[in-house]
Amino acid sequence: MSKYALVTGGSRGIGKVICQKIAADLGYHVIINYSSNKAAAEETLKSIEEEGGEASLMQFNVTDAKAVEAALDKWHEENPGAVIEVLVNNAGITHDGLFMLMTDSQWSNVLDVSLNGFYNVSRQLMHKMLRNRYGRVVNVVSVSGQKGTPGQVNYSAAKAGVIGATKALAQEVAKRNITVNAVAPGFINTDMTKDLDQKEMLKFVPMNRFGEAEEVADLVSFLVSKKASYITGEVVNINGGIYS
Repeated sequence: MSKYALVTGGSRGIGKVICQKIAADLGYHVIINYSSNKAAAEETLKSIEEEGGEASLMQFNVTDAKAVEAALDKWHEENPGAVIEVLVNNAGITHDGLFMLMTDSQWSNVLDVSLNGFYNVSRQLMHKMLRNRYGRVVNVVSVSGQKGTPGQVNYSAAKAGVIGATKALAQEVAKRNITVNAVAPGFINTDMTKDLDQKEMLKFVPMNRFGEAEEVADLVSFLVSKKASYITGEVVNINGGIYS
């Protein structure tokens, strides 16, 4: 029987590479979650299959608890006895701006995707992981959630919330052989950072370069593998040496 891993926001950027890496390194059938960009999700699916891996698509918006529940209930009905034993909560958005000028929607939308998205998806899968007595959860957070980033009070708050939830949940489920960790990227070359002034940002990065999505995916792949079975409740920085 196939082993299953679900990656939220898996159609593009870091999420896409995480999907590819988990399939290639660990042999998981990867469920690629996407919200609206089906074409990008299908490209990710095709890239995994071309390398001999297994993958499928699952559409839902992580902020919609009922949609999450319906999609996962349907999947479990169609795959009786199967368990999604790996969950990577990668979905996230930014909507930057100075705090004093921030709108209600800028605040609530960013927290909704990262923090409520973590809750909505993790809650649906945790019961089965507990019964199965095995699971791996990795939450993609950010250096912003640890040190704070000006212009990103909303994003920093959202990721800091997920970091706190990671540490607490890890303690609740550790006895059932479930690990819960977070990875905190710094500046990574993706669509989300393409408009940044790289020359200016590199002043803060001791390694003097942006990271690559593949480097983040390598770390996630390790944390969801059996090699990381005694690591839980941790936030692993991957930021080129930024003090956090």
